[in-house]
Amino acid sequence: MRLNTIKPGPGSRRPRLRVGRGASAGQGKTSGRGVKGQRARKGGYHKVGFEGGQMPLQRRLPKVGFRSAIKRLHAEVRLHELALVDAAVIDLAALKARNLVPAHTEQAKVMLSGELKKAVTLKGIAVTKGARAAIEAAGGKVEA
Repeated sequence: MRLNTIKPGPGSRRPRLRVGRGASAGQGKTSGRGVKGQRARKGGYHKVGFEGGQMPLQRRLPKVGFRSAIKRLHAEVRLHELALVDAAVIDLAALKARNLVPAHTEQAKVMLSGELKKAVTLKGIAVTKGARAAIEAAGGKVEA
């Protein structure tokens, strides 16, 4: 196979529609633009979603959900991921260096998920009750 012999599969690309070429061509007279109105005109500008002054669908539908601004700054770390960090004292910088939390994270919290076999020292990282017990059971400690 050569690059100059590659062609799209049969039927995957339709020919360009040539509008305004007479009634027999199927798109004559108004060229599929309907009759009059702003959208029928050459250069007829309208915004995406604009419905001629009618309340647009995007504004008619109810808004649901909530996106927390705090969520961007907070991150969760699983207990078993702490074993991946090679630092003597694990702090936020060590977690960022190992890509366990995003770079823009300001606060991290360790959750009880998985198990920890090596003793680790946490500094400046929040910990759940279960995770604290597991860290201390492995011989580690949590500093404020």
